[in-house]
Amino acid sequence: MTGLTAAAERRERILQEAVRQGLLDAGRSRLAAFVDLDGVAATVESLHRAFPSSPRVLHAFAAKANCLVPVLAELRRLGMGCEVATAGELARASAAGFAPARIVFDSPAKTEDELRHALDLGVTVNADNYQELERIDRILGGRVPVSRIGVRVNSQLGGGSIAAMSTATSTSKFGVPLADPGSRRRLLRAYHDRPWLTWVHTHAGSQGCPLDLMAGGVAHAVAFAEEVNASLGRRQVVGVDIGGGLPVNFADDEATPTFATYVRQLRAQAPALFSGGYEIVTEFGRSVLAKNGFIAAYVEYTKSMGGRPIAVTHAGVQVATRTVFNPDAWPLRIEAHDASGRTKRGGPIRQDVAGPACFAGDLLARDRALPLLEPGDIITVPDTGAYYFSTPFHYNSLPEPAVHGVRTGGDDGAVRFELLRPAQDPWDVPGAERDGAPLRQRTHEPVHGVG
Repeated sequence: MTGLTAAAERRERILQEAVRQGLLDAGRSRLAAFVDLDGVAATVESLHRAFPSSPRVLHAFAAKANCLVPVLAELRRLGMGCEVATAGELARASAAGFAPARIVFDSPAKTEDELRHALDLGVTVNADNYQELERIDRILGGRVPVSRIGVRVNSQLGGGSIAAMSTATSTSKFGVPLADPGSRRRLLRAYHDRPWLTWVHTHAGSQGCPLDLMAGGVAHAVAFAEEVNASLGRRQVVGVDIGGGLPVNFADDEATPTFATYVRQLRAQAPALFSGGYEIVTEFGRSVLAKNGFIAAYVEYTKSMGGRPIAVTHAGVQVATRTVFNPDAWPLRIEAHDASGRTKRGGPIRQDVAGPACFAGDLLARDRALPLLEPGDIITVPDTGAYYFSTPFHYNSLPEPAVHGVRTGGDDGAVRFELLRPAQDPWDVPGAERDGAPLRQRTHEPVHGVG
């Protein structure tokens, strides 16, 4: 009996094989990340299963959660669309092969050039404010758009436990408010004046937001869509984009809440959404990828300070930015392994797990009970498939780690890896070439007059 969950046993198996194949080694590859592509497929299948097949539903993965082009391409093959929030994410979605009609553009700061490009392509656009609507008016010049166009509305119902993740507050920067005096009437007029406004979009927030708040925001958006159609005497609004934001359980390996649980909440609070009169778009990101990825890093040194053991590793702020800067809101689990990748045994010792960056707060965990870590051990950091290693923070010019996709199965049941992003060479510095000599070579040249 190992005492490990099935998910932990799978991570251990992947880690051991990564060490055996040299994808992680104490020489040069001291930090790497892994995306469990089998787990991604199972999660996407559960998402499709949770929502009805009719009316038509497009599950648009939120590219911000993991914008690696091979990951996006995998999600496209699994039947998802893509939600983007910047021109850069739009470019990555296009590179991953998403058809324009299956891309949703939601940025709160779209430039006129970005809007023109998206509308020319036929990408779905959710306008964030009245000034953006006026820009769209000018770009269309009276033409009927190829794109589906909607407006993001803010129900102003309140926030969750993490303020930065709450977008349905009374003063949120996102969308058009529904509760401010006169705002609903003005927005209704905007729909009356623009027959091409055929969608309504909302998103109440993500991590830290309770399901009833999220579903309540959707209910307000659906009620507004119903009001538009009733006031016009025809069905102009034909679709509702309900956003994403399903919270993730970072405490253990259980995937909760589930998509099915959220759909039950939606049916209770917004039954008209499932009446058959509206197409649906979702924008889940973290809940699709988080539990299907992990970071692995070697312990370089250990020490004791003030009686507390400290393990200095190669995973820190560059791959776990939110956890380092806001540890109370974004705690992560740490698992201890020996140099071969086997789970370490031994009594728990309270210790800090630190990263490589040059500031005191670069800690993955504080006073955490783990088997005592030693130089050459490996830590794994579960639940990091979304937002962590896919969008690294380049503090101290720390390089981006390699990201490997993982599949198992086949006749031999072997673990197979595919490179999703190569490790960045810290010596490959743009603009540092001199006389055609690479920087690595030049740093080893003798200094004149020395030696």
